[in-house]
Amino acid sequence: MSLLVDVRHAQGSFRLEVAFESKGRLTAIFGASGSGKTSLVNVIAGLTRADHARIAIEGKMLVDTTKGVWLPPPQRRIGYVFQDAQLFPHLTVEGNLGYGQWFTPAAERYANRAQILELLGIGHLLARRPRDLSGGEKQRVAIGRALLASPRLLLMDEPLASLDQRRKDEIMPFLERLRDEIKIPIVYVSHSVAEVMRLASDVAVLGQGKLLAFGSASEIAQRLDLVPVEERDEGGAIIDMAVAAHDEGFAMTKLSPAAGDIFVPGFIGPAGTPARVRIRARDVMLATEEPRNVSALNILSGTVTEIAESSPSSVNVTLDCGGSAIVSRITRQSAVALSLKAGTRAYAVVKAVSVSGPAQEPR
Repeated sequence: MSLLVDVRHAQGSFRLEVAFESKGRLTAIFGASGSGKTSLVNVIAGLTRADHARIAIEGKMLVDTTKGVWLPPPQRRIGYVFQDAQLFPHLTVEGNLGYGQWFTPAAERYANRAQILELLGIGHLLARRPRDLSGGEKQRVAIGRALLASPRLLLMDEPLASLDQRRKDEIMPFLERLRDEIKIPIVYVSHSVAEVMRLASDVAVLGQGKLLAFGSASEIAQRLDLVPVEERDEGGAIIDMAVAAHDEGFAMTKLSPAAGDIFVPGFIGPAGTPARVRIRARDVMLATEEPRNVSALNILSGTVTEIAESSPSSVNVTLDCGGSAIVSRITRQSAVALSLKAGTRAYAVVKAVSVSGPAQEPR
């Protein structure tokens, strides 16, 4: 999968300058309000005609202003899911789902209707009208409508922003399945660290119209300086791993990445099931001697690679734990007391309930 984006565009005093190339399944566009996220996706979708742009999906050039190439929105074949589901109130779910197909030539339709209904769990809703759906159900129908148009790219602009936490919890597993099972690139716009770190393979971070950073989700997760102040407590590290074993007596799952064994509550899946955990920097304590007789189940051995100031009273300490980076936010006083510096051997101590897998939201 590949997505090429190179955009320069002026809107009054605001200037958008973003360029990256992603080969991940789900590319997140992340940033605070006013950073240019929606402006960028509108250029990708063809709703805004940029001063300069080169945009290609899987090698198919949609826009190249240097060569006079500009495909109108219907020819781009991009499925767009908005914050508000924007379903047609006079149509049933069945009618809404069928609407997207009308604009796709029969010869270019690849979407498997039965697969999409099952994937999104909406088969039982077909006879209902939008007024009879919950917020999460409306968004799943909107996603289904976009997918049934057989798009080259699925573009989702803050699809969970209008939902409460309960509805977000409801729809998140469907988004994970969508990422893993639908073989088209996805662009996902969000200002939520929790959403981006749970879903994304690659992340483009925007600020005041500029690209501040681009990289894998695991790389960007460590850059707490890129996280808006109001979201900084959600920053930290993510590690992709697999289920190793279960302890039915204590209802726990053991994951075994190179960093060391990680224990999470509940049943994630059978042995070998892929899982991603997010460890927030605020939930990691550090020790220079291996802790004993503590309640925390997750104790990871590593080496300090970086110490960066977080605030006048705190620092972010990065540890290399078997090739995985773990970030801990501690006070400057604690860093001095432990004599921490690059190369110091240390232990990251993480409470089990602070580690989240795909079966539950971070706590």
